[in-house]
Order: sequence, then C-alpha cells, then structure tokens
Amino acid sequence: MYGDLNIKCNCMGIKYILIVFLVASLVSCREKQGNTVSSPKPGKNEMADLNKYLVQKDRERIKNYIERKNLIMKESPTGLWYQIIKEGEGKTFSNNDKIVMDYECSLLDGSKCYSSKDLGPKEVVLGRSEMEPGLNEGFRLLKPGAEAIFIIPPFLAYGLIGDRKMIPPRAVIVYNVNILHAK
Repeated sequence: MYGDLNIKCNCMGIKYILIVFLVASLVSCREKQGNTVSSPKPGKNEMADLNKYLVQKDRERIKNYIERKNLIMKESPTGLWYQIIKEGEGKTFSNNDKIVMDYECSLLDGSKCYSSKDLGPKEVVLGRSEMEPGLNEGFRLLKPGAEAIFIIPPFLAYGLIGDRKMIPPRAVIVYNVNILHAK
C-alpha cells in the first residue's frame, strides 16, 4: 500500500520538475531573443537587388557563350536569346498550335540534358503544354519548318530548382529546335 503511494508521489514530483523546467526554458528563450544577434531577413529591395544581380550574371554568361560559339543572336525584351537558322513558311505560331519538333537541350558547358535522338520527337501545344516560358515565347517567333537556337536564362526556364532530373538549379538552357510539322 505504501509502495503505490510512493510511486504516485515520485510521478507527481517528476511531473512538477518537468513543468518547472519547461517554464524556465521558455522564459530563458524569451530573454535571449532580445539579446541574440540574428541574420537580417532580406527586405523587398534587397531581394530585388539580388534578383537583378543574378539576372545580370546570367546575361554575362550567355553573352560569353554566344561570343565563344560565334553565334549571331538577338535578345527579346524578356531576356530570351534566339537565332533563327532557317525561316519556316506560313504564319507564326500562336496559342493552341500543336508543334512536333526534333530538339536538343543542353547546358552552357555543352552537357546534353534531353534530345529527340534519345526520346523521340516532342509534341507541344503552345500556351497549354508544360514547357519553359522561354521556349513557349521562342516558338511564337517561328513558322512551320523553321530551325532555331534558343538560349533560355533560368528565370524563363526551370528557375532556382531545375527540373530535379537532368537540369540543375539556376541553369541556362540551350535549345536547338527543328520544327518537323504543326497541327
């Protein structure tokens, strides 16, 4: 009988000690927060400045690539770089047009990511298919039968995370496309 009472008392004592410890820890953390030096959280302007810096660095990398490869490319207002190698015929593509293409997707260092030689021709629907915004924009510059090179900066491609397969985070992508036909 006294043994059961002793166990109950010990449990009550342990609970009391745990509660006191928890309260003391919380009070201690609150006091330390005022004195702790934490890294500042970037504000809107700091994030905008960082974004501008990254976009400028990507632009420099793209320009260096174009110079090394002796390409003659234009830059769109959004930052897409393109060179139309072969003009197509007919009207330029618009939303809901189905395009079947041969393509090769690589990084600026020449590493191949995806290719129709490995995966077969790709069919996309402008404005509806899941594709990079830069590629969607580039197709709108083309006509059926065209060939082109697109250099797509990260903010028009897979951004900060890549595609979690072959395209790494913050990658600039080079597409060589050949429009086989449109539907």
